[in-house]
Amino acid sequence: MPTTVVSASKDKEVAEYVQDIFITPSFRVYTNPDVIGVELGGALKNVIALGAGISDGLGWGDNTKAALMTRGIFEMARLGEKMGAQASTFLGLAGIGDLIVTCTSMHSRNRRAGILIGQGIKIDDAIRQIGMVVEGIKTAKSTFQLSKKYNINMPITEEIYGVIYEGKDVKNSVSNLMIRDRKHEMENIVLENNNLW
Repeated sequence: MPTTVVSASKDKEVAEYVQDIFITPSFRVYTNPDVIGVELGGALKNVIALGAGISDGLGWGDNTKAALMTRGIFEMARLGEKMGAQASTFLGLAGIGDLIVTCTSMHSRNRRAGILIGQGIKIDDAIRQIGMVVEGIKTAKSTFQLSKKYNINMPITEEIYGVIYEGKDVKNSVSNLMIRDRKHEMENIVLENNNLW
């Protein structure tokens, strides 16, 4: 089945060498010099996938999940930029591409664990039922700690961390996200227009 991946390296020749080895008519390989961004995209999307699964487990619809994924990629990119990544990497395969598949596929361990958590199953029992590593569980803690270290606003991550590590009620966490202070979707656009809008 046709698929695409990213070969990331600071060394262009190395990235292209990997590209040349693996590219086929059904396996397209792109290159990217932003190693930090590609690594962070591959890790952070697991946290958002837990949230997408929780949403599914609560029985909420596609719009809820789409909103979670869209705002989640903003969180991922904000942290990534602060850690030296390029924001544009999060718009590519290692960012939004990996996020979409991990948040929507039943092959995703993180989404499946989230579904169980959303259905009220305890975290340890959900992990046991999945029977494989659920990376988003530990990544949620690391991401939460990084958000504090770099002073980055990551409300989705914070609520997922609260559900997993502080025993927060899932529905209360969703309510916390929905009733946060109002803001513009694209704060930078508003600021760039010198508040003329």
